Amino acid sequence: MALPVLAVGGPPGSGKSTAGRAVADARKLTYHAAGDLFRAEAARRGMDLETFSHYAEAHPEVDRTIDEEMATLARPGVVLDGRIQGTLLRRRQIPVIAILITADEEVRARRVADRDHQTLDEARRRVRERAQSERDRYRQLYDIDLDAETGDLAIDSSHLAPDQVRDRILAFLAVRQGA
Repeated sequence: MALPVLAVGGPPGSGKSTAGRAVADARKLTYHAAGDLFRAEAARRGMDLETFSHYAEAHPEVDRTIDEEMATLARPGVVLDGRIQGTLLRRRQIPVIAILITADEEVRARRVADRDHQTLDEARRRVRERAQSERDRYRQLYDIDLDAETGDLAIDSSHLAPDQVRDRILAFLAVRQGA
């Protein structure tokens, strides 16, 4: 049984990208991240991520273009990493397994601080601002309530190592493929 598109979503710092890459590597799947497209567009425009996020709030075509590009990449054997990709694919009736990775805000802030070489206070502020920006943008653009988001599998990664998150996803996929 072929694995449909696997969409990995979750808030900033939850570990969705780490999990998505690890699952793609383990299953020899193609991996694409909406965040990579967003960062590339910010760089193309000469903006840092925070500035570009504010720009995207006033320019819905940014998110629509990125989400459209991600949808064109959706096919069996592909992992799509993006906050709302699973929901958007379902709305298009594209078969998808949606994985939601969550974590406590403090854990997410620590991860972002370590990753981006920021103070914990700065990372905490940025995580909150980004989460609020995404919450507002996706509600306005697509009528998606991120606080009510669910997946076929939800994992709280707050107290898990990346390999434990990967292994839970792989075990879930093995059961799904055997069904």
